[in-house]
Amino acid sequence: MSRIGNKEIGLPDKVSVQVDDASLVTVEGPKGKLQWELPKGISISQEDSSLKVARSSEERRLRALHGTARSLLSNMVAGVSEGFTRELEIQGVGFRAAVKGKVLDLNLGFSHPVEHPIPDDLTVTVEENTKIKVEGIDKQRVGQFAADVRAYYPPEPYKGKGVRYKDEYVRRKEGKSVK
Repeated sequence: MSRIGNKEIGLPDKVSVQVDDASLVTVEGPKGKLQWELPKGISISQEDSSLKVARSSEERRLRALHGTARSLLSNMVAGVSEGFTRELEIQGVGFRAAVKGKVLDLNLGFSHPVEHPIPDDLTVTVEENTKIKVEGIDKQRVGQFAADVRAYYPPEPYKGKGVRYKDEYVRRKEGKSVK
């Protein structure tokens, strides 16, 4: 029994959900429109201002997909109504970032600047040259973009330099000691 899969998804006022014959789910709201294809054996029913996800049998594969499908639909509804945000911080002397058109330009202490293309469905802003804010309606795309930027220079444990998430704690290590 899936505890997550059985929860109802509340629909805000300005969000509409449509399912066509080919099990393509379209969620539309004030921030945009997202589409996703339901796995075979998973169905959606809409009652007033809530969605209910159901599975057709107790097959192991469907039990595994039940909660996943519900979570993905919930994220789609949250994305088109409020959107998702991921914030990154850059720490290190001379490390900085800037948005140049559709490219995020990162100076991370390498011999060359790192240029990361910004997808059309995401909004990236840089404040104080060290704070990067990634916004979008698709939770997976926002998180993946932030993870890709962080992967260029993850925070190191000795001086704490690198790109980190805003709320990330970096466990510091003690350096060499002379005896």
